[in-house]
Amino acid sequence: MNNKIIIQQLTRTEGIEGALPLPSVHLPGLLTFEAAARHLNFARAAAELGVTPTAVSRTIKSVEAQLDIRLFNRTTRSVSLTEAGAFLNAELAPALALIKSSLSRVLTATDQPSGTVRVNSSYVAYRILIEPHLQAFLEKFPLINVEISLDNQLSDIVNAGFDIGIRMGKRVQNDMVAVQLGAVQKRIVVAAPDYFSKRAEPQTLEQLLKHNCIRQRYSVGGRFFEWKFEDRGQMVQVDVQGRFIFDEMRSVLDAAIQGQGIGFVFEDFAEQELASGMLRQVLKRHSALDDAFHLYYPHRKHMPGKLRAFVDFMRSANRTETS
Repeated sequence: MNNKIIIQQLTRTEGIEGALPLPSVHLPGLLTFEAAARHLNFARAAAELGVTPTAVSRTIKSVEAQLDIRLFNRTTRSVSLTEAGAFLNAELAPALALIKSSLSRVLTATDQPSGTVRVNSSYVAYRILIEPHLQAFLEKFPLINVEISLDNQLSDIVNAGFDIGIRMGKRVQNDMVAVQLGAVQKRIVVAAPDYFSKRAEPQTLEQLLKHNCIRQRYSVGGRFFEWKFEDRGQMVQVDVQGRFIFDEMRSVLDAAIQGQGIGFVFEDFAEQELASGMLRQVLKRHSALDDAFHLYYPHRKHMPGKLRAFVDFMRSANRTETS
């Protein structure tokens, strides 16, 4: 199938009196222009399109040459639309959105969705909820590729070029759909057996105050995770102290394995280390329920087939009710 649309020159003999000749512009060039105009950032447009920033710049120059019009003002620090570029984008964007929507509807209706699903997730969510089921997903959908980016920030997935994000809770932008992935997470107290070789294991929550507890912040410079427990119908918060502070649970777990202190982590996240004996649960009568992880993605009239396949599969694999 031809992968380009050419706007052909229309002559007077083809039905419009006095029509101006139109230049030939390929559809990929128009798509690149629209992405660059939406982001006003060639690097972000390149990430969305799966090409390099140099390729985006080269394509924009080609479109400008074909139209003989400057579409962007470019400096080393910023990109902005010219008046002509702004006018073209206003007229072109709705037409391209209609084309994309039509193609998405076709793909959604097929038995074999295809394309690349770009996922932004915290490492903890990936390890607990995605990694165990990723191979099965790829086997079921051989035409879908999965690109995963791991960080600990609540990313703007649209501007960053991602299809979907995974984060704790439902605290996402108002224009996003958020659906629960997996069960509510349970936090437990853990430590390596070696940590207690020279000290007594705590038997009460109060005795945690005498230990080196590995603390965690929500983000760099953010507030601490609170060590809260349910105890005989009451909520008890322990203001633990310790010499290690991390902004990621993966590091808390690693430090606990090394015998550096006592950690407070998701039970599911520490499952392998508990089973192997690298860690053991402390204060088994005390635990805490946190929030559940959620998938979030932009509101769309027609959800792409690749994204619907990923959402439905991962929610089913983690035994949640589909929306």
